[in-house]
Amino acid sequence: MPAPDIDVAIAGPPRSKRFQSLAKLVLAGLLGTLLSATTSAVPASAAAPGPKDATAVMFSWTWNGIARECTDTLGPAGYGYVQTSPPQEHVQGPEWWTHYQPVSYKVDSRLGTRAEFKSMVDTCHAAGVKVIADAVINHMSGKSSGGTGWAGSPFQHYDYPGIYQSQDFHSCKRDIRDYQNRWEVQECNLVNLSDLNTSSPYVQGRIAGYLNDLVALGVDGFRIDAVKHIAAADMQGILAKVNDRARLYLVQEVIRANEPIQPEEYTGNGDIHEFAFARKLKEAFGAGTINWLTTGDGIGPSWAGFLPNQNAAVFVDNHDTERNGETLTYKDGANYDLAQIFTLAWNYGSPSIHSGYAFSNSDAGPALAGNGEAIDPVCGQNGWTCKHSQTAIANMVGFRSQIHGTAVVDKWDNGSSAIGFGRGDKGYVTINRGAALARTFQTSLPAGQYCNIIVSRPTASGCSAGEIVTVSASGTFTATVAANSALALHVGAKAGTQSVPGVGSLTVYYSTSKGWSDYKLHYRVGSGSWTSAPGVGMAAACPGWVSHTVPAGSSGVTAAFNNGAGTWDNNGGNDYLLSGSVATVNGGLIGQDDPCAAGTAPAPADSTVVFYSTNKGWAAYNVHYRAGTGAWTTAPGMAMTAACPGWVSATVPLGGAPGITAAFNNGAGTWDNNGTANYTVGTGYQQVKDGSVSAGNPCP
Repeated sequence: MPAPDIDVAIAGPPRSKRFQSLAKLVLAGLLGTLLSATTSAVPASAAAPGPKDATAVMFSWTWNGIARECTDTLGPAGYGYVQTSPPQEHVQGPEWWTHYQPVSYKVDSRLGTRAEFKSMVDTCHAAGVKVIADAVINHMSGKSSGGTGWAGSPFQHYDYPGIYQSQDFHSCKRDIRDYQNRWEVQECNLVNLSDLNTSSPYVQGRIAGYLNDLVALGVDGFRIDAVKHIAAADMQGILAKVNDRARLYLVQEVIRANEPIQPEEYTGNGDIHEFAFARKLKEAFGAGTINWLTTGDGIGPSWAGFLPNQNAAVFVDNHDTERNGETLTYKDGANYDLAQIFTLAWNYGSPSIHSGYAFSNSDAGPALAGNGEAIDPVCGQNGWTCKHSQTAIANMVGFRSQIHGTAVVDKWDNGSSAIGFGRGDKGYVTINRGAALARTFQTSLPAGQYCNIIVSRPTASGCSAGEIVTVSASGTFTATVAANSALALHVGAKAGTQSVPGVGSLTVYYSTSKGWSDYKLHYRVGSGSWTSAPGVGMAAACPGWVSHTVPAGSSGVTAAFNNGAGTWDNNGGNDYLLSGSVATVNGGLIGQDDPCAAGTAPAPADSTVVFYSTNKGWAAYNVHYRAGTGAWTTAPGMAMTAACPGWVSATVPLGGAPGITAAFNNGAGTWDNNGTANYTVGTGYQQVKDGSVSAGNPCP
């Protein structure tokens, strides 16, 4: 099998050549053991963390299209995540499933280039949206005759030059015949897809290398395809080699059936797709009798065969089920939309919204240009459904953020086709699958005038499409809910407030000069409640800065910052009072200018922002340094993060020193220490490429 790439001698702080030679000998003796060792995986968060737990699944969308939607729709609506289609090189062809037949781990597909993918991740982060990549790691292609991949890589069914050869695949090499046989399910081919030997340390390392490459590009998690076909121990072995595991959100495709392999084997890794939830929604909304969904404890973990709440990733449909008839789909019109509204309002699992394109042929892929590239999606063209941006669905994402952590209260149903329930004193929804319904509803909402967000949004004078609903001092309101329609109210969408997510928002930037490994924003809007400590994660915005956008922040935000591990900056006990549309905090000082606007922003005070070229192709980059004559960091040093195509960066606090002495490495024994001389790097923006140091920001 191919050998791992090793291109630079090991290095660290300046040492004698005799010591470095000894280090190489020791490394050579230990390398095999280190590469084959499997450490316990650090579990990723089960259930998407925080109030923004909704994911927009942008099926077959181009990277440029997703970037635009993050800015224009997903961020303002309050989506926490966007899920991309698989980004790696795949077989050629017009079908949708080409993306699920990888031929290499190059981030280059008909959906866009590596640079476009990185730009999309950065753009989504700037909009407050995290990125999940759909990862195909169980298998390679299903082309028996082989061929050439999208990016030009030649391949055969069990031979992928420079990556895998025949011995890297399970020996079965035929299709699964008996799903009651665990060995067959996990070691034979799924519909001729060449099944990787995921118990092999080499294969695990290759897969982890691909996932680490995506982590270096900034992704925040993965949807792992076909996990049932990967042994649980193999998954743990792979994930143990993935960088930054504690930060990543993981959701796994494990379809429950009357078989030996069950979803519970994988819950230690993260969330699991709960197919039973989607099947029951079709049964209810398809037939028109929906009251049983909320009877008693309602649909969720108390039902036989359902995952615990904290492990469930719920959906109305996905790219497979919309084609095989297992669930509702966009073709079901109002029934589908009502099921989405219910999913976003109910208290079970972390929801995802599938947004793809219309089709009549189940194999049909997205609209393609003459050269085979996917055409950038535009809502209303080429059949794109754009369910993620539909008024009712997008507004219900904001509803879900408002009611996070509240209990289901004030349940009501008509014994058949209509239901209603509240979420604490934050929101209320009623869904009518039958004929028009007029009645008075009891809620726990505070008195006031609200917009029915199914059709409307707050404006300065009322609601954008009318539909103003008055809640009395006793929490009641009277309304008529049209046939096959819904009504939803929440405290963040009162008439005349303009408090729809994204309007009047405040983007908070915080300098990374403290050198923390993570940055959290703990805040409250106006006199409202504080976020739960340590607060919300801040995402990389531009070199030297992280940011987070607070909805409705123009009413004023009180904030403190921390590293998620007990170290705080609360302005000396006074907290920070922030207002306007942009606020920066740097060294205790508050500013109003966007530090990431076009052009090169000044570097954070008393720091070095060091950029390192990624032309070595490492899966990860670290800077090992000392400030001035101070102590060296513990090897491998500080992790560097993607800054712009071709560069990673890290912000190093100087503590008054005139600069740093540094070496760079991949975290796995490969170093660039400037030919044992190390690098002398000054203050401000500095870049290191091909052995040379120069001043300036390569990512303005």
